[in-house]
Amino acid sequence: MKYSLGIDAGGTYTDVVIIENNSGKVVSSNKALTTYPDLLEGIENSIDGLDFQYLEDIAVVSVSTTLATNTVLENTGYPVALILIGEHGSESEGFPSQHIFHAKGGHDHEGLEMQELDVKPIESFVEDVKDKVSAFAISSHFSIRNPDHEIKTRELIQTIVDMPVVCGHELSQDLGAYERAVTATLNARLIPVIKQFIETIIKDIRRRGISARLLMLKCDGSVTGIEDALKKPIETVFSGPAASLIGASHLSGRHTCVTIDVGGTSTDISSISKGVPELSESGGIVGGWKTRVRAIHMETSAMGGDSGIWTRKGELFIGPRRLIPLCVAAEMYPGFISKLKNASNPQRDLFDENIQPARFFVKNGSGKHELTDSERKILDVLGSEPMSYRELTSLTRSHISSNMLDLLISKRFIRVIGFTPTDVLHVLGDYEQWNVEAASIGADILARFAFSSKFEICETLKEKFALNMAYDLICFALPNIEKESIMETLTGNYPATFKMRSPVVLIGGPVASYVKALGKIVDADIILPDHASVGNAIGALYGKGIKRLEYLIRPASLSEPDQDFLVFSQNGRKSFQTYTQAYDYSIDNGKNVLFEYMKSCGIKKDQISFNIKEKKVIPEGWKHPPMETQLTIMGIGTSPL
Repeated sequence: MKYSLGIDAGGTYTDVVIIENNSGKVVSSNKALTTYPDLLEGIENSIDGLDFQYLEDIAVVSVSTTLATNTVLENTGYPVALILIGEHGSESEGFPSQHIFHAKGGHDHEGLEMQELDVKPIESFVEDVKDKVSAFAISSHFSIRNPDHEIKTRELIQTIVDMPVVCGHELSQDLGAYERAVTATLNARLIPVIKQFIETIIKDIRRRGISARLLMLKCDGSVTGIEDALKKPIETVFSGPAASLIGASHLSGRHTCVTIDVGGTSTDISSISKGVPELSESGGIVGGWKTRVRAIHMETSAMGGDSGIWTRKGELFIGPRRLIPLCVAAEMYPGFISKLKNASNPQRDLFDENIQPARFFVKNGSGKHELTDSERKILDVLGSEPMSYRELTSLTRSHISSNMLDLLISKRFIRVIGFTPTDVLHVLGDYEQWNVEAASIGADILARFAFSSKFEICETLKEKFALNMAYDLICFALPNIEKESIMETLTGNYPATFKMRSPVVLIGGPVASYVKALGKIVDADIILPDHASVGNAIGALYGKGIKRLEYLIRPASLSEPDQDFLVFSQNGRKSFQTYTQAYDYSIDNGKNVLFEYMKSCGIKKDQISFNIKEKKVIPEGWKHPPMETQLTIMGIGTSPL
């Protein structure tokens, strides 16, 4: 009997699950805290909690992770050099690279060379920066019509250095030179990061005697072979939310549904229709960078189970900063409960998101930025044990502003411990995985400043969290409705409510606690499937083989529209004598490429179906082959389990 292992390395937890391939039954699962900056410990801890009897019969290991997303968001990727060939618009738009070179060359919209590629300056630039970067990205003007200059530049670089080189045309066939250059640059920055992550996974599973095919979930909900993931790590951004969507669909048995994934850092809403995830038409936006990566369409709220709860003037707020919950900190730091009981709280007039009662700070040790004298003074007294704000100011003998704490947190020098929605659920008895006493003490402290009892504020906070879930859900479902009107309707200001036609599936560790509260706000078929807490790891296993290819057919000359046709695709620019030849090449080549891709994912030929869409431009009265034909060939393969 064969089994498959799913791994999801999320922002808070690393989830693992073992599934029996024939029946799809979950035979073992586990969760462990994700460890930063090295994910290996969290992965090892999570797998260590599985039933070992199944490990030697694992045939497939599939992985999803937020690593690529977090790397871009936190700007911790490796330095790369970007070579822009031809015109690329305004330089003021900026690119995610400090080493940028503008080279002469490029093509026009028909794939004809506008200017010869000037290689000598490129060679000098590569020599100058090769010791300062870890990879190169290349983006040439209209490379989607003719990638020749990108390919020649890559070949030149590879004669000088042994480093990854990424070409824009390999990642996207969409128009948009700027976005394609950004995509290529981010991809180059992520290659060393994902390479290290994948090598870590391989090392651990091989150490355990697992000799299995290794796959990775992409951000469009499809799986890819590990070699492809190494070449195109940018396509793994949002693979965590994609895994939750696929997992929710599989666990609930609904091929069409909306998913609410409650994680530690955020709540994500996405949808799937007839087994195919809904994608963002314009490409994913990561850390403010607009890319040409086909990613799932998602509504994200910075309110998760570990979002910090804070009070000011008696009012309660949730997030957006992610903290270590009090109940978790009590398990991590011996003696923390005693410190929590005896801590001196800050003055009320100082209260803001950072300066709060039952709030502590601990040195993180992974910061990579330079320190000011004031920042170093704080870190000199801050140790590896949690310390309150009053302790910090006493030991430094100085006032510490909230802005100063903000800077140290954003630079990743310190982490924050405090009261969170996870603690709320522990107080109410809904979720008791960690230390209930610590959560209860924190609620008592917060209640004194919020002018209420601890159970009243916890019920209020739970309802507030559920309201946010409902708000995100309706904003996702009704994108053209004013968000202010949505909130007013949800809070009862109108004699109406919202009804969802699609079922709503909940995924995430604590979601069972919110089913009833969410149902009071929105009229929907709310589904809490079995194994919802490890839904992401299950989704990592059940991603289909989905790949889209695009071909554009045009006559070489509009003055002779019946002969000589051009085909533009990921293969570059190709010429054919007749329209039929060009059309047949596009269909046959597309299917062959898709067959090979599915094969690398472990999907058999008889498990693949094709969906071909055509969009033709035929002017009125035109009696020739189409002036333009856009072909989208999508291959859909069943799960490789």
